Amino acid sequence: MKFEDYSISFEIKKNLERQNFRRPTDIQYKAIPPIMKGEDVLAIAQTGTGKTAAFAIPIINKIQRAKKDKRGDGIKCLVMEPTHELAEQITEVFKSIAHKTGVKATGIFGGVEQAPQIDKLQSGVDILIATPGRLFDLVSQGYINLRRTDTLILDEADHMLDLGFIKDINDLIRFLPKKRQTLFFSATINPKIKKLAYSLVSKPIRIQVSPKNPVAKNIEHKVAFIEMDDKRAFLERLVDENKESKILVFVRTKVRAERVKKAMERVKIESETIHSDKEQKERSTTLDRFKRGYIKLLIATDVSARGIDIPNVDFVVNYDLPEVAENYVHRVGRTGRGTKKGQAISFCSTDEKEVLNEIEEFLGKEITKLDIEKGTYLETLDFTKDTDNNWKKLIRDNEKELRKLKGKKK
Repeated sequence: MKFEDYSISFEIKKNLERQNFRRPTDIQYKAIPPIMKGEDVLAIAQTGTGKTAAFAIPIINKIQRAKKDKRGDGIKCLVMEPTHELAEQITEVFKSIAHKTGVKATGIFGGVEQAPQIDKLQSGVDILIATPGRLFDLVSQGYINLRRTDTLILDEADHMLDLGFIKDINDLIRFLPKKRQTLFFSATINPKIKKLAYSLVSKPIRIQVSPKNPVAKNIEHKVAFIEMDDKRAFLERLVDENKESKILVFVRTKVRAERVKKAMERVKIESETIHSDKEQKERSTTLDRFKRGYIKLLIATDVSARGIDIPNVDFVVNYDLPEVAENYVHRVGRTGRGTKKGQAISFCSTDEKEVLNEIEEFLGKEITKLDIEKGTYLETLDFTKDTDNNWKKLIRDNEKELRKLKGKKK
């Protein structure tokens, strides 16, 4: 089935065609019909499968038809997102699909001035994409009225719970009409998520895509056993050997991100970092520069792992293995999106082997082990340009000289 066969407006079809959306993905094929019928949906699908369009297409079509029939105004759909980056990205998807339909979508999130967002709200909005903090700020100030909102979409619901938004979600319900359509989208599911989902939806259509394989099939997974202090040299080598590739590196903490960036600076490799200590404007600019290919190496914490659509990422490097096995799925999902091939390479130190076991158990399969010969390992350390690392080479060279001298004396 093609998008041109769906009962959606001509304008939406043209917008999809312009973006080369010809046929629906599995999640779109399964989710669009029940959403168009007004049913509640609980959808579980791995990252990179086109979840956003799965709810954006039918919701925009529904609102466009209602506007033609002159059925009320105000915010008709609320989309909740866990992070600023996701809210910004999802807003752009809605705008691109709603082009020339007369349906207005806008995003509100913290970290930026609220005045421009208030101006957009006051000019009229049909679809509001929001993070919880800024949403409640503007609701309490009287700038947002949700009494006519007949559709609630919770996106990346598992991450919402991870970030502690469950109270915010429950508080939100009292501002919404009791009779509404609720759509619940998540990449993973566990008992807590099930409990939340079934407290919000009414007789939902449950959709689960690739439940036995949480990661896209076109991602090649590899793990290399590298000690913590040696990882910078191996990242340097990976970048040097793939100069034209776009590489996204994940670390555990903000401090680690900045340390890795400084290590790359010492070897003359340009990189940027993205984490929660950065101002929203700086984060947005950095993401845009990486998306456009102006920078090839981006070092990030897990705040960037969820749902961010960065085209053509060639490598995802788990410089540090994630503390939570599920986060491996969200990290590596930044590559191999759609029909593209991608590579996920993990650097695993001795202390991280237990975490690796948890990740493999979650995936239901072993990750291919890279066999690095001792000579190759030492060569990588010896030829790094990082002066902070070269002291090890001096020690090894000195040990070699001592061994030679001992041999001569014999």
